[in-house]
Amino acid sequence: MTTKTVSDIVRLGPVIPVLAFDSAEQGESVSRALHAGGVKVLEITLRTEAGLKAIERASGLADDIVVGVGTITRPEQCALAKKAGAQFGVSPGLTKEMHQAALDAGLPLLPGVMTPTDIIAALELGYEIVKFFPAQPAGGVPMLQAFHGPFPTLKFCPTGGITAESALNFLALPNVVCVGGSWLTPKSAVAAQNWAEVTRLARAASELAPPVR
Repeated sequence: MTTKTVSDIVRLGPVIPVLAFDSAEQGESVSRALHAGGVKVLEITLRTEAGLKAIERASGLADDIVVGVGTITRPEQCALAKKAGAQFGVSPGLTKEMHQAALDAGLPLLPGVMTPTDIIAALELGYEIVKFFPAQPAGGVPMLQAFHGPFPTLKFCPTGGITAESALNFLALPNVVCVGGSWLTPKSAVAAQNWAEVTRLARAASELAPPVR
């Protein structure tokens, strides 16, 4: 499996679904339904105990699927996720310890930022693409527009509170490469095992006009 950089990964589609699963079986079914709708990149979070097993299963579904681990909050999770098959990591924040753990594990990292101080710390560690989290509560589109002035080269993947309706507003910004969201997997559809609905939402998300850079 060829190792992809975060820059490669965030350009594989306009939306990265943020996922939390009750079981590895549920994770496999949802991942399969998302992939059928054209979604190539998944962020499976460690918010549930099923996270690592779900990553392991989803990673083997297709040659062109790229599975990432989300909600990394402790450095030791980087190596565990890499062992489970994760090809990249996503964190709500960033520390030097987490940065080093990701490097040691060979896990490309998309770190979370919310403030200018966070951004400067990420830039000092060499990051060119970051997650803006939580996007809507932290200021949404106006905040990202404000960041563009002092940080003109930095690219963002805003995540948190973004909907199918608001996604295009974010994708239209010059410093946004993709968005993260959970609207592709409504709890009602997942509970009912309505995989056709998940595939429909995935297809609609995949067809959002990606930014031309």
